[in-house]
Amino acid sequence: MKLDILVMAAHPDDAELSCAGTICSHIAQGKKVGIVDFTRGELGTRGTPEIRQAESDAASAIMGIHARENLGFRDGFFVNDEEHLMKLIRVIRRYKPETVLANAIFDRHPDHIKGAELAADACFKAGLRMIETFEDDGTPQTAWRPKNVYHYIQDRYIQPDFVVDITAYWDKKEASIRAFRSQFFDPSSKEPESYLSSPEFLKFTEARNREMGHAIGVTFGEGYTSYKRIGVKDLSALI
Repeated sequence: MKLDILVMAAHPDDAELSCAGTICSHIAQGKKVGIVDFTRGELGTRGTPEIRQAESDAASAIMGIHARENLGFRDGFFVNDEEHLMKLIRVIRRYKPETVLANAIFDRHPDHIKGAELAADACFKAGLRMIETFEDDGTPQTAWRPKNVYHYIQDRYIQPDFVVDITAYWDKKEASIRAFRSQFFDPSSKEPESYLSSPEFLKFTEARNREMGHAIGVTFGEGYTSYKRIGVKDLSALI
């Protein structure tokens, strides 16, 4: 399946927290969107990889995405090396996305920074035809380089290069986040408290999206950074 947008995320729930509104907005516009999670989040304070998988499936259904897979990299220990790059290059060439959304270039969690670097590197190398990759059945893959790679903003504030209006999709985004019940505030949970599990964290998430939206004159927004200069053909398309 060819995708218009492929979201790359170091952990299950990174995509939901950071760009679910953008995902839902583009699906509503008829775009095909998928997610590739790098790890199963097995180092998370709460829940288990199996619980996270079930929660990921539930969030995917809420957003209505067209594909999702997990590469099974080691949470906390994956690196930007040939082995990891080759696995990600295969995914890029399989889905042939026009746009990739990837982890924040700077953030509280080191995996997010590593994920951003790995994604950007793999997107470039996937376009090099001398790197050979194959589908599971042995079919050779063709080189493919996404036209755009944008990095979403996560825990730490980064000045965005642009903001997507997600006002109409905030409720869906919030529902997809709450699908990860093991990770976020649940007064009935008996598990240890974590950075994510306080009620303040979900309030912060809403506040961040309100802040981004306010910057462009709407209620909710999601911000992105880009290493490439962004160009436009139609000034009337800008908010």
